[in-house]
Amino acid sequence: MPPINWSEILFVLFAFVALVQVLYYSCLFSKIAFYKPKLKTSSRQHPVSVIICARDEDENLARNLPGVLVQNYKSTFEVVAVNHNSLDDSKYILQELKKTFKSLNVVELTQEAKLISGKKYPLSIGIREAKHEVLLLTDADCVPASEFWVEKMQDAYDDNIEIVLGYGAYHKKSGMLNKMIRFETFHTALQYLSYALAGMPYMGVGRNLSYKKDLFLRNKGFASINHIPSGDDDLFINKVATKKNTAIIIDPEAVTRSIPKTTWKGWFKQKSRHYTTAKFYRPQHKFLLGLYFTTQFLFYPLLILSGIFFDWRYALGIFILRLIIQAVIFRNAMKKMGEDDLWSWFLVLDVMMFVYYIIFASALWRKPNQKWN
Repeated sequence: MPPINWSEILFVLFAFVALVQVLYYSCLFSKIAFYKPKLKTSSRQHPVSVIICARDEDENLARNLPGVLVQNYKSTFEVVAVNHNSLDDSKYILQELKKTFKSLNVVELTQEAKLISGKKYPLSIGIREAKHEVLLLTDADCVPASEFWVEKMQDAYDDNIEIVLGYGAYHKKSGMLNKMIRFETFHTALQYLSYALAGMPYMGVGRNLSYKKDLFLRNKGFASINHIPSGDDDLFINKVATKKNTAIIIDPEAVTRSIPKTTWKGWFKQKSRHYTTAKFYRPQHKFLLGLYFTTQFLFYPLLILSGIFFDWRYALGIFILRLIIQAVIFRNAMKKMGEDDLWSWFLVLDVMMFVYYIIFASALWRKPNQKWN
C-alpha cells in the first residue's frame, strides 16, 4: 500500500474549499452584484405605520426621530414610538416632538412582560397600536438616508408581497474598526439579500424591515420565539418568509444608517448577542450558511499550507482566480449598497474575517442574554 501523500490531500482540500467559495460568489452573491429591479408599470402608495421601540434612547430619539418624521410621503403615514420603561429623558423628548409632528403616536410602557424576553413585547404593542397594514420597522439609533425612505420601502409591495427586506447600514467614520463594522454589515446583507433573490429568504434586520400587519397576526406574532431574547427580526422572518411573499429593495434612498460602536469590545458584545439566534434557523439555512462560513474560515489557512507543502504556484493560481471573482462581485455589490469606499480594503477585511469567525464561533451555542438593551 503506497504511503498517503498528505501534501496532495491538503491541496485537494484547498481546491475544494476554493471551488465552494467561487460557487457562492458566482451563483448566489452575483444576484446582488448584478441586480436590476423589475420595472413596474404602475405604483401605488400604501398607508404606512413606522414602528420604533426605544429604551433609554433620549439622545438617539432627539437626533434621529426627526429624520423619520419629516419623510416626503404623499400618502398617509404615522410613526409609532414605543417608550419601554426608559429611565432617561425619552418621555420628554417624545412629548416635545409630538407638539410639532401630529403623525407621531407615542406609546408609554411602564411594565415588563414576564414571559416575553427581549424587544418582542414593546414591538408587539407597537404593532397592535399601528393603524395601517404596512409596517416599517427601524431602531431609535437609525436615521433614514433620505426623505424618500418610506416611499421607496413600501413601493416594493404588490399583491403577493408581504415582506420587504432593506439594508441597514452604518455611518462612515475614520479608523479600521469602522471599516470592519461596515464590511461585516455589508457581508451579512450580501448574504440575506442574495438568498431572498434566490428564493430562500432566511432573515431581515430590524434596522430596516417591512412586513404586513396581517402576516404578523396570522402567525400569532412572536409566540413561537418569545423565550428567545433576540430574533424579533431574523427569527420571525426565518419563520414566515417564503419565495413568493418576500421582496428586497436596494436603493441608496431606501437605506437606514446607524451609529457604529466606537470600541472593539462594544462591537464584540453587540455581535455576540446577534449570533445567538442562528442556531434556531431552518435546517437548510443553517447548512448553507454553515458551509459558506466553514469554507471561508478554512480558505486562508489552507492557502498558506498548500503553498508551503505542495506547490505555491498552483495555490497562488487558485487564490488569484477566487480573488478576481470576489473583486468583481464586491465592487458591483458595494456600489449598489453605498459602500464603495470599502472596495479598496476588501482583501484586508476579508482576511480579518478569519479572526472574526474565531472570536464569534462560541456565540453559536452560548446562552442568549435576556436583555435587549
